[in-house]
Amino acid sequence: MDITLVVLAAGIGARYGAGVKQLEKVGPTGEIIMDYSIHDAIQAGFNRVVFIIRHEIYDDFMEVIGRRLEERFRHRDVQWEYAFQELTDPPAGRTKPWGTGQAVLSCKELLHGPFAVINADDYYGKNAFAEAYRFLSAHKPGEKGCYGMIGFVLKNTLSDVGGVTRGVCEMNEAGYLTRIVETRHIVRTPEGAAVQEQSGLRPLDPDSLVSMNMWMLTPDFVEALEEGFAPFKRQMKDPVKDEYLLPEIVDSLIQKGAATVQVLRTGDAWFGVTYQQDKPLVVEAFRKLIAQGVYAPDLFSDL
Repeated sequence: MDITLVVLAAGIGARYGAGVKQLEKVGPTGEIIMDYSIHDAIQAGFNRVVFIIRHEIYDDFMEVIGRRLEERFRHRDVQWEYAFQELTDPPAGRTKPWGTGQAVLSCKELLHGPFAVINADDYYGKNAFAEAYRFLSAHKPGEKGCYGMIGFVLKNTLSDVGGVTRGVCEMNEAGYLTRIVETRHIVRTPEGAAVQEQSGLRPLDPDSLVSMNMWMLTPDFVEALEEGFAPFKRQMKDPVKDEYLLPEIVDSLIQKGAATVQVLRTGDAWFGVTYQQDKPLVVEAFRKLIAQGVYAPDLFSDL
């Protein structure tokens, strides 16, 4: 059975170079965060990779990322596919596509089995991909509405530089998601974590689980995306800025009783270059992982 990794990469800039955070070199031999994600996914057992990009960056993407990864993994039985997210029927003033839900919908013709979704510019850790593969490989053909999500410990996802937005998870005793609360302006504090509000800091449980947009899904979810896209566009409050987002879509299915989402906890730290000042911290984090033997200094030398 094919287990597919879907990489949300349509946000990569049309011009490569300084300032494109997905291309920041964080490894000792020039590796970017996406290299580590693809490496960890294939080591875990994923055998298909679908990149969601935009048509106008295809040539640049293939030159900088696509062909390089295909060459690195040429000895592994991996299929590489490309899907394109476009801004369809834009209202006046809108310049960006419709969000992560539309991104996954754009590759519906390529998704015939279980798949995981990740952001291109987030580091999730080896354990996250191992858990995701284990969950998806247990999928039974024809089974619908049974999804999963990797839950990260909040304190392991905070920036030392500024506030972040996280989907804070509410779960039942069995470990299934009951609600995602999109929470903005979460900052690190001496006590752990808090939300920066006008009235001051509101403490959060630093050990609570949050979503970092790593989902385990099946093709029936794409059908739900398709059914919900037109109603979303009809009901938008701000046609210029509103987005069709995976956490909100999943949450809606849970509230309607149309899906269950098992939350699989990982203790791995999340890394990302949310702010430019984050880059040295991410470089140091990878240096420590290499020193601990988690990765080889040349990431691809163990293939």
